Amino acid sequence: MQEKKQIVTNNAPSPAGPYSQGIDAGPYVYVAGQRPVNAETGGMAQGIRDQTRQVLKNIESVLREAGCGLEDVVRTTVYLSDIGHFAEMNEVYSEMMPKPYPARTTFGCQLRGILVEIDAIALKPRTEE
Repeated sequence: MQEKKQIVTNNAPSPAGPYSQGIDAGPYVYVAGQRPVNAETGGMAQGIRDQTRQVLKNIESVLREAGCGLEDVVRTTVYLSDIGHFAEMNEVYSEMMPKPYPARTTFGCQLRGILVEIDAIALKPRTEE
């Protein structure tokens, strides 16, 4: 039976509810939806470009704690408070996410006080045994 392990890092915002920053399960790492909050300062990024950048940095911090990076991401879901922000979010996303880009779905939805949230699934790198 596969074990699942909670991922915890001080380099990404603490969960705002009863969920984990990430879960290491078998060959995958699941990263919870990340908010555009700087874990060090507690400040929130302003504007869709800076918020997208901060969210992806937070995802990367959770992944690094599990021995992964953005290059290992195979799937993301992007939640936008206004689908009109898509082009600007997409520009930053394409700058920060390594190719080949992960599979992705983007939704317009209600978010509480933020412009963007992104969750991710990564495939853990193989280790030589």
